Amino acid sequence: MSDDVLYKLTNVTKSFVKGKEKITVFDNLNMEIERGDFLAIMGPSGSGKTTLLNMLGGVDQPTSGEVTFDGGRVDTLSEGQLAGWRANNIGFIFQFYNLMPMLNAARNVELPLLLTKLKSKERKRNVAAALELVSLADRAGHKPGEMSGGQQQRVAIARALVSDPKLLLCDEPTGDLDRETADEILGILQLLNTKFNKTIVMVTHDPRAAEFAKRTLHLDKGEFVEKELVT
Repeated sequence: MSDDVLYKLTNVTKSFVKGKEKITVFDNLNMEIERGDFLAIMGPSGSGKTTLLNMLGGVDQPTSGEVTFDGGRVDTLSEGQLAGWRANNIGFIFQFYNLMPMLNAARNVELPLLLTKLKSKERKRNVAAALELVSLADRAGHKPGEMSGGQQQRVAIARALVSDPKLLLCDEPTGDLDRETADEILGILQLLNTKFNKTIVMVTHDPRAAEFAKRTLHLDKGEFVEKELVT
């Protein structure tokens, strides 16, 4: 595998059993994600977007095929090993923020670091840097209910970044925001990609959001084709 390739799916099949019926989402899917890529994945409901994102995040394992990340196999890891792998490599950003309402912004951002061996002083330094990156240093003491939707999503981005993951996975990150706020959030993601070389995979139904990515894959019935973005 080339040093430029961070993630590779080779002949991946994913099936679920529902009652007596076997549902195949992917059949021999192949995919490469290079370091520093910003990839938007679009497609109709039921096309497999969420399943693909879950597989990239190590939440779902393939039925067959190989999944390789940064030169190591992911599909052969146990559940316990996967949890550690996710904590070290993946940052998740969701549509509905998933913040703890009783914790302030700084404490929400710190949560992933509680799984690490970092001391309190180091955790606080990392949290401050992450909040500064999303222009929320002045809201560190505010709880989610005291912030706008856009500010809450920026806290969620800071939480995803605080452990310096190699890959950011975004599931409809602007789906609950108005256009202006959505563009601000997408601008932050774009900055993380261009300035800090963060590798980002974003599932979105919004063509405007996809324009912020470097490339778009259109997924349909478990298969995708790459299309050039029109600017």
